[in-house]
This record gives sequence, structure tokens and C-alpha cells, in this order.
Amino acid sequence: MQFHKTILPNGLRLIVVPMKESATVTVMALVEAGSKYETKDINGLSHFLEHMCFKGTAKRPHAIDISRELDAIGAQYNAFTSQEFTGYFAKSAKQHFQKILSVVSDIYLHPSFPEPEIEKEKGVIVEEINMYRDLPQKHVQDLFLELLYGDQPAGWNIAGTPERVRALSRADFVAYREKHYVSGATTVVVAGAVSPEEAREAVARAFEGMSTSAKHPKITVVENQNAPSIRIEPRSLDQAHFVLGARSFNAYDKLLPALKVMAGALGAGMSSRLFQRMREELGICYYVKTDNDALTDHGFFTVSAGVAPSRAEEALRAVLAEFARLRDEPLSEEELRKVKDCMVGNMYLSLESTDELAEFYGMQEVLRKELKQPDEIAKEIEKVDSKDIQEIARLIFKPERLNLAIVGQAPAEMRLQEVLTL
Repeated sequence: MQFHKTILPNGLRLIVVPMKESATVTVMALVEAGSKYETKDINGLSHFLEHMCFKGTAKRPHAIDISRELDAIGAQYNAFTSQEFTGYFAKSAKQHFQKILSVVSDIYLHPSFPEPEIEKEKGVIVEEINMYRDLPQKHVQDLFLELLYGDQPAGWNIAGTPERVRALSRADFVAYREKHYVSGATTVVVAGAVSPEEAREAVARAFEGMSTSAKHPKITVVENQNAPSIRIEPRSLDQAHFVLGARSFNAYDKLLPALKVMAGALGAGMSSRLFQRMREELGICYYVKTDNDALTDHGFFTVSAGVAPSRAEEALRAVLAEFARLRDEPLSEEELRKVKDCMVGNMYLSLESTDELAEFYGMQEVLRKELKQPDEIAKEIEKVDSKDIQEIARLIFKPERLNLAIVGQAPAEMRLQEVLTL
């Protein structure tokens, strides 16, 4: 699986992943502009701007002009915002490559930000914020970030708050976009039945004339913790949804492959340690998942589950026991082999379509990481041994690095402080 990376004369980074046998093509534009680039008074603007890019351009004045054009060719299209970046993409049958490139580049480069649409969309975004707040298994993730990072961009909700969203003006959109949507901070990925030469010529033409101004930086995350930390949001729910985790490593740390394998041992598949312990043995939850988020200047490792309030303490003790077991006992060769094969197999299965490949390479590039092919990542995973996993577990599974967020009915905080020991 080959890719071709080019830096165009205006500084835009282009990655082409040719797939001759594919019937589809994906165009994805990514920009280094997310909630960590915001100040508190404009928190939520990155996400709001993403919405507004679909509300009209000079060439396509109304939202319906954009959606009708893409729907008419059966395209799939959307956008997303994270702490670090924003992305816009469209996927279609291969013969429509020029069409989807035209639309994606137009909404990326020429949003008109009509004021009536901004006012209407404020209501949409406020309801989106309310929707996620009403989903405890989602809201507890936001609560966990608030607990870890407090009143700094990494701890703020990506969508902002209803009050700040309602206060944003058209001038805010224009000023923010001028600061961040510049060629040097932009990556375009084309994956599918397009040659590198055709893609380069077409993208250079489509993104010609974009701003080449200097990119405004983001505020560096401040890490500050020396004891276990807990945040509880009491709600009258049938379940207590919790996130239990620890500060880990950024996106460039050499320990990441071992951390990924450790996460796989805990949560990859129905044979993983947490699934077996929490579901099969204890029958304590329906979902339990393990995640590791590695960003440019911070990272965190988490376990999430929803349990009956009466069994919350039991569930937390079970997860902490698995943390301690990873720290104190090496994985057997048999288990390590299973975990590695599961992770590598899942990775290859996840890269069977053009949009998934565009995301795979695009996410690496927008974070300014060394671009690696799947085979290279598989080799990194293969090199991890049980001692590496124990080293990671000993580094991050310490009481002073533990954090717990709960939405629902929970034991008293004093009691939970006693539980958070390793």
C-alpha cells in the first residue's frame, strides 16, 4: 500500500493513496485548527465554523446547493472537529473525483458565513450540546477532560457552551479563519482510483490562491497532578457511567506502541481481560472499553463502563486490579501473541475503503507525525514484549496519576478516594 506525499508551491501538503482497483475516491481536507487553538471567549468556534462551511459559498450560495450537488452523485460527505484539527471530506464513485474535489475545496476556501444562517445554526449547535449532555456515556468523557485539564483549552468542551455559542458573531468566524485556515496548516488527502499526477494537478488548481499567512499557535497544555483526582456529577440514572484513567504520553513518544499493546490486552476484543472480567465473570456491565488518546502535547489512557450504582465500587476495584496485574505480572507469550494478532488484524480490516485510508494517512500528517504505512505499524507492534508492557504499566498506573469521573449515582467521594489505590 503506497502513498505519495508532495508539498505544493503554496505550502499545502498533499498525500495521494492510489488504489487502481477501487471503485471509489475520497477527498479529505484537514486543518490544524481545533478547540485547543481557541481562547475562552470563543470556545466552540472551531466546531461552529465547521458547520458554517456547509451553509454557502460565493459559487454555491445556499446549503441546499452544496447538499443537492453531492446527493445527485450519491456522495457521502461530512466534517468533524477535534481538539487538534478540523476535517472535511467527500467520497464518491471514482468518475466524480473532480466534482467532489470542487465542492470540498470550495467549502474549505470560500465559506460566506451568512449572518442569518449563523443565527439559525446557533440553535442547532445548542441542541447538539444538549443532546450529548443527555447521553451520560458521552458526557462523562467530557467531564473526565475537565477533571484532567481544568480551565484550559484541553479541558473545555469542543462544542463550547450554549452561552458562548450564542455570543459568537460573524466577525469571530472571519478572524479565526484568517488566523488558522492557511496553506501551511492544511493537508489534503486523495485516496482511491486516481493517479498521483492527476491528483496533484487537480488539487493544486483547486486550492490555488489560498492564504499563505503564518499559522497562529495554540496554548501548550499544562499538566498538574500529584494525587488521585475525582469528579462526580450526580444524576438520577439507572447506571453509574464512569471513566477511570491516567495521564500517559503525547503522539510522538517512543513508548506509544507498547501502550497500544497494553490497551489491547485490556480491551481488544471479547477475549480481552476487561471484557472477560467485567462481563463474563462479574456480569457487571454491558459495555466496557479501553482508549488511549495521544495528542501533540499530552495524552491519556482510559477505561469506560456503565454499571449499576450499587456495584460501582466493585467495578472500579476490578479495573484497578487489572491495572495492577499488568504492572506486576508479565503477559504470557500466548496472550501477547493473541493481542498482537488481534490488533494487526483489526488495523488491516479497518483500512479496506478509501475514506478509511484517507483518514489513516491524514491523521498522521495533520499531527505532524512521521508518515507510516500499515506494515510499519505492524512491525512496531510486533517488537513489543511483555517487559515493555510492564514498564508502561509501572509508569502510568500510579495513584498520583489516577483520575475518575462519574455521571450518575456514585459512592461518596471520600470512599472513592480510598478505592483509588494500586
